[in-house]
Amino acid sequence: MKEIIFLVEESAEGGYEAKALGNSIYTEADTLEELKESVRDVVKTHFEDKDMPKLIRLHMVKDEVIVV
Repeated sequence: MKEIIFLVEESAEGGYEAKALGNSIYTEADTLEELKESVRDVVKTHFEDKDMPKLIRLHMVKDEVIVV
């Protein structure tokens, strides 16, 4: 696997949530820096060395509501 992509969203309770596309991987953290570390750790525990992605991509998703 060349890369793995995570969708990152702000959590309703505060902090951030990251969900991998195409894999059953989920993690959360209070800050973006903590989330990056958590994503690295969860990817390392999910994959064996031979299947380890070379790149982790974080796709930031932010919903904005505009009142009309």
